[in-house]
Amino acid sequence: MNILIIEDELGISNFLEQGLQEEGYRVSCMSNGKDGLELFQKEKFDLVLLDWMLPKMNGLEVCKKIREISQTPILFLTAKDTVQETIEGLKAGANDYIKKPFSFDELLERIKIHFRSQNKSQDATLTLGFVEININKHTVLSEGNEVVLTQREFELLTYLVKNKGNVCTRMQIIQDVWDIHFDYDTGVIDVFMNAIRKKLNLNKNIDLIKTIRGVGYIAQD
Repeated sequence: MNILIIEDELGISNFLEQGLQEEGYRVSCMSNGKDGLELFQKEKFDLVLLDWMLPKMNGLEVCKKIREISQTPILFLTAKDTVQETIEGLKAGANDYIKKPFSFDELLERIKIHFRSQNKSQDATLTLGFVEININKHTVLSEGNEVVLTQREFELLTYLVKNKGNVCTRMQIIQDVWDIHFDYDTGVIDVFMNAIRKKLNLNKNIDLIKTIRGVGYIAQD
C-alpha cells in the first residue's frame, strides 16, 4: 500500500515516514499543499495523511481538489479540533480526523481500518456502450481510455447509467444528485451534461445519453 504524507512539520513527517515504512507501507512525503497535490495527481496512492495548516495551499483546499478526481481515503492530522472545523474537514471530503498530538498506534489502527474497508469492497462496474464506470475506484473509461471527471460529473453520469433505459427528469436529477429539494434552476444540469459528453467523446454515439426535449435525459445502449 502506498501512502502520501503532506505535512510541513519535518519532525512529524519523518516520524510518520519511519513508523509506516517499518509497518511495510510505501511512503512519500511532501511539505506543502501545492507539491503534495501535484504528486498525488502524478502517482497512485492508496491513502493520504493530510495536515490542515500547510504553505502554498492549505489542507482543506488540497482535500477538495483530491475529491474532484479521486475517492482515495484522506485522514486529516491537525491541531484544529473545534466541532465546526471537524465538520468543515469532513464536508471537504475527509474520511477521518485525528487531533495532534496523536498516538501512532491509534493512527496505525485507523489506517488499517480504511484499508480493510477498501479490500472488502468488490469492484462495481457499470457500462454504457463503450463507456465503463468503476464505482469503487471512481474511474471512467471511454473506449478503454481513462477520462477524468469532476465529482459532480461522475455522480451525474453514474446516476444516469444506473437508471439506464429510464427517462430521468431534470427535477429528479436535481433532487437525487444535487440533493436540492426546492425551486432551483435545473439548467445547470445541461452545462454538466455538455462537459460529460465532450470528455467521453459521445459524438460517436449521441444516443448513449439522449436528451428528451423539455423533460430530461435517458442513458441507453
